[in-house]
Amino acid sequence: MEKQVIGRVDKADFPLLKLEDIAIKIDTGAYTSSIHCDNIVEREDALHCTFLDEEHPLYNGKEFIFKNYDIVFVRSSNGIIQKRFQVQSTIKIFDKVFKISLSLSARQEMRYPVLIGRKFLTKKFIVDTELTDVSYNLKSNEHKNSIQE
Repeated sequence: MEKQVIGRVDKADFPLLKLEDIAIKIDTGAYTSSIHCDNIVEREDALHCTFLDEEHPLYNGKEFIFKNYDIVFVRSSNGIIQKRFQVQSTIKIFDKVFKISLSLSARQEMRYPVLIGRKFLTKKFIVDTELTDVSYNLKSNEHKNSIQE
């Protein structure tokens, strides 16, 4: 598969989560990908959490319930190992849908609600740090071109 060039930030859709145009940060320093959630609790044989993204009032505070999830241990950039829940989902970027593993993380201090790590990027993308919103701009241009007058 030919590798696609992606910038340092972009916007993506998460079809299984019914989220569109979510800001993502490409982080080649991170191995795993994560999504910003809060109130993460296990109850009634399911994982409950709340998605946080202040840029999207429609999605900010949206509750998710996952029946299938794993527990993983993630080493943060400062070397601290954290126990996190991980879910399987899909991401739509460059008009293609890919499977993605997302750890659930309280990222209040972070600017982007989703961080995309090397595990997902490998063999699919080359990162050009000078670029931004490459996939999103292609999506926007295709939408503009499809509008008929």
